[in-house]
Order: sequence, then C-alpha cells, then structure tokens
Amino acid sequence: MSSTVQAGRAHQARRAHKVLHAAKSRTTRSTFAHFCSNASNWLGSKWAFIAAILIVFIWAATGPIFHYSNTWQLVINTGTTIVTFLMVFLIQNTQNRDAQAINLKLDELILSIGSASNQMMDIENLSDDELGLLHDRYEKIRAECMKRNKRERK
Repeated sequence: MSSTVQAGRAHQARRAHKVLHAAKSRTTRSTFAHFCSNASNWLGSKWAFIAAILIVFIWAATGPIFHYSNTWQLVINTGTTIVTFLMVFLIQNTQNRDAQAINLKLDELILSIGSASNQMMDIENLSDDELGLLHDRYEKIRAECMKRNKRERK
C-alpha cells in the first residue's frame, strides 16, 4: 500500500476520532431524541403490552354497560387509530437512528481494515437502480465463488 493511501487513511481515522470524541463529550441529546428513546424502550416492554391487553379487556367488559353502542365501539377505534398513528412516527425515528448508527459502525470497520476498499462506505445514498446494479454485481461474484468451491471439493 502506498504511503499516500496510508496517510489518507490515518487522516480519516484522526478526523473520525475527533468527531466521535466531540459527540461523546456532549452530555445531552435533543429533547425529542431523549423522548423517543425512552418512549420506544417503554412501549416495547412487556409492561406496555400488558397495559394494552388490560385496556382491551376493560373496554370489552364495559360493552354490556354501554349496550355495545356505536359510541362504545368508536372509543376503541379512535384510541387505537391515534396510538397507531403516533407509533408509526416513533418507530420510524427509532429505525432511522438505528440504521444511521449501524452504517457508521460499518464505516468504522471498513476504515479500520487497511486492505479493505472504501467504495461501499456511502452506498446508502445511492439510487435504487444503482443499488440494484451493485446487488447484481455481488450476486455474480457469489455465484462464481460457489462454482469455485464446488470444483475444489471434487
């Protein structure tokens, strides 16, 4: 490997380390990120599931009291619709943060391996067509490896 490539990788590593250190030195996240993290942790717990089951049982038990009226049915329909609507955004926020963290971790692994190619570090920003072409390319490589392994076993 040339000294220029090594120097470039060392510079990238130092820059990434500074960014990571600056991020870790911050003691608070945004209020929204903190709320989403806590809400996601609680809503994904067994206690939230038990609470949801209890709400449904209580609602079902009150059916005879309200003579199974349209209003009684509307309560559960409206409640579940609102909760579902809000949960979609909460889940999406959590998924976005997780995906970004995984991409950054993978980038760090690629960067830390001296002989690795860094061409894949930013593929999450490619178009669907470009990702399809990459997928096809790696499928051909995989198929070739499978053929080679079969020949070696014989």
